[in-house]
Amino acid sequence: MEQRRLFGKCPYVTAQKVLTGKWSMFILYLLSEEPLRFNELQRRMPEKMTHTTLSRQLKQLEEEGLIIRKEYQQVPPKVEYQLSEIGEKFKKVLSVLEIWGNEYIHYLDNQK
Repeated sequence: MEQRRLFGKCPYVTAQKVLTGKWSMFILYLLSEEPLRFNELQRRMPEKMTHTTLSRQLKQLEEEGLIIRKEYQQVPPKVEYQLSEIGEKFKKVLSVLEIWGNEYIHYLDNQK
């Protein structure tokens, strides 16, 4: 109940809600480099992912306004995914997460 009241008001709760999918940040990272077609996204995922799972994740990111699904009227059908305007702003977050992630990997290596 508390989370519903904080969504759209608290930046942390809002960000956490928008990025709930297991692979949402990695998909945003891949799309931050270039627009990609569905099969290319699926190939680049670090773990084998079913068509349904990736499709569901992409639909959620599209509903949240972070990505755009662009259909081309051609045969065979072509669909590309790219970051939206607000999704482009997430690149800054990805950059900081990369730095922190590398620092944490270094920390883990030193724990051994």
